Amino acid sequence: MKEKVVIERLKSRGVEVEAIAEIVYNLQKPYYAKLKLEECRESVLTVLSKREVQYAIHTGIALDELAERNMLPEPLQSLLASDEPLYGVDETLALGITNVYGMIGLTSFGYLDKVKPGVIRVLNDDRAAIHVFLDDLIAGLAAAASARIAHSIKKADSI
Repeated sequence: MKEKVVIERLKSRGVEVEAIAEIVYNLQKPYYAKLKLEECRESVLTVLSKREVQYAIHTGIALDELAERNMLPEPLQSLLASDEPLYGVDETLALGITNVYGMIGLTSFGYLDKVKPGVIRVLNDDRAAIHVFLDDLIAGLAAAASARIAHSIKKADSI
């Protein structure tokens, strides 16, 4: 499975790589003055090249779409349709992405899940569609891409 397929799936749900890169940029810019948005985009694409990340995204999008079509068994259908706050499987799936780059990804994910910047907020607030999984998966992807950058910064280059 190529990352092109998952990028197209993300686009079909209203998510562009550039929007994720902007979140990554805003997470890392305070620590790396020379950071460029293109580096963040490349980091997102690198994370998206990992099959386990692709599989998580495909799974989450499929579950969101099935929920939109009322095709899930109860009580799962009701849980996703109402975006039940105590339903944590969406975060659990997203944590699989953050764990690719260690603890910094986990802490960044917690921050993104709480603050919901950019496209994450747009997905979370969209009442015309179900994005129970996708908003968390995007937060996980951005957190992993941010952690990847943090791990690659030389101490002399950081602020």
